[in-house]
Amino acid sequence: MPMRIFNFASRSAEQRVARIVNRGLAFQKKDIAAVTRICESVRKRGDQALIAYTKRFDSARMSVKSMRVSKTEFADAAKKVDRSFTRALNRAALNIKSFHRQQLRRSWMQTDRPGTLLGQLINPVDAVGVYVPGARGGKTPLVSSVLMGVIPAKVAGVKQIAIVTPPTKGGGVSPHLLVAAEKAGADAVYKAGSAWAIAALAYGTRTIPKVDVIVGPGNIYVTLAKKILAGIVGIDMLAGPSEILVIADEGANPKFIAADLLSQAEHDVLSSAVLITDSQKLAAAAAKEVKGQLSNLARVDIAKESLAKYGAIIVVKNMGAAIELANRIAPEHLELHISDPFEVVGKIRNAGAIFVGEYTPEPVGDYMAGPNHVLPTAGTARFASALSVDNFIKKTSLIQYTQKAFKREAPDIIRLAEIEGLGAHAGSIKVRL
Repeated sequence: MPMRIFNFASRSAEQRVARIVNRGLAFQKKDIAAVTRICESVRKRGDQALIAYTKRFDSARMSVKSMRVSKTEFADAAKKVDRSFTRALNRAALNIKSFHRQQLRRSWMQTDRPGTLLGQLINPVDAVGVYVPGARGGKTPLVSSVLMGVIPAKVAGVKQIAIVTPPTKGGGVSPHLLVAAEKAGADAVYKAGSAWAIAALAYGTRTIPKVDVIVGPGNIYVTLAKKILAGIVGIDMLAGPSEILVIADEGANPKFIAADLLSQAEHDVLSSAVLITDSQKLAAAAAKEVKGQLSNLARVDIAKESLAKYGAIIVVKNMGAAIELANRIAPEHLELHISDPFEVVGKIRNAGAIFVGEYTPEPVGDYMAGPNHVLPTAGTARFASALSVDNFIKKTSLIQYTQKAFKREAPDIIRLAEIEGLGAHAGSIKVRL
């Protein structure tokens, strides 16, 4: 049976939940050492290191001159995509831009206390790097990753946005990806992938300019590079394998549920797909559907292993228990297939994104709805949020005191400084009295 059914809170159910919750990002020492060496090599040798790694792992045809995608390559790409793709791309871009515009913040000031002016200045960072994975040698270009990374940065007002992506064996980039990059508003696309691309963005090379923030998903080497270089450069998050949790009642459609669970299980053997329901009947029907639909998947082996390790159908006593368990798991994607979903939406505290109703499957969010699909995984939705305009802005405090306001609060400032044993801090106040 591809998916086991557990009755909560049995010992076996608790063990499976613990396995899912605790499957966070784990990095092996050899991988940490390898990525550290790569980053140091790029820091010291720049383009020379980039080309060496790219030739070894991606394309033997790569050179420094061909690393940046040329205007000719962009022009050729536009001729190679069909109208249906362009139409879908335009609609997705419009929806994503419209949603992220609602996240824009304004600088503000307040003068509530006499003689003081306090405020916060909002400014975008100067430069951003967007990592786009090279799926299956460029045969399945992740155009949605382009849109989700570039558009929020553009909306935030970032002046320079660069995309890095691994080249194909022939030394090119998918035309669909290049058309998406141009549509989203990227300023440059560079043919570089894995940890060496992240290091190039963080340190800068002669060809790839240094950026302030790096966003975008990738494999374990990409994630490790972001972890190692965080602090030298800003990052969005350390994203792990994909996951979905479906809460459903007896009236839900088991075919829909099975399809949605498999949509995440096919990603990776570490992906997690979970159904929580208060109906034994639905649990059995969903398990049967998963088994039937599984055989038709191209990535059947990956999905099977994912479901065996981190999949589960969990039967709970009531919807209250389902919500409590969902908050504990804190999933990346949470679908609600229940009769009145808005009754429980307010009770869900921990989730990357909530998909309401049976006609809002997770892929709607991946491609078209508008909210960002770069989401916290592995339980980090307890404290982290989706990629947003906020990832590309800085907040600077603004403070001004008049002499009168300064004298009014000076004694209290002196007292607090003295308690902390910082005499020079107190002296800076006393010299003005």
